Amino acid sequence: MTFDEKVYEIVSKIPNGKVMTYGGVAEALGNNGLARAVGNSLNRNPNPIKVPCHRVIKSDGRVGEYANGVEKKIRLLKGEGIVIKNGRIPKEHIIGM
Repeated sequence: MTFDEKVYEIVSKIPNGKVMTYGGVAEALGNNGLARAVGNSLNRNPNPIKVPCHRVIKSDGRVGEYANGVEKKIRLLKGEGIVIKNGRIPKEHIIGM
């Protein structure tokens, strides 16, 4: 399994209405130093419906980037019931795996 496939497998398990940080995904891979590589992998995501990369955020709770635009990422997250306060997602929405 490639690195990208491992990232996609983890991200595909993030439930609707929850988010995970790039570092959290990296930690689930066994190396929390890979957060940037996780972001690069998600930027190449070939199937954003199956692999909901919009559910991966920055460690400080900010939404972060999205290949289809930050505004779309925010709309998708709000559509799942995630509240964004002062540009950040509250901790109750953030999970670790």
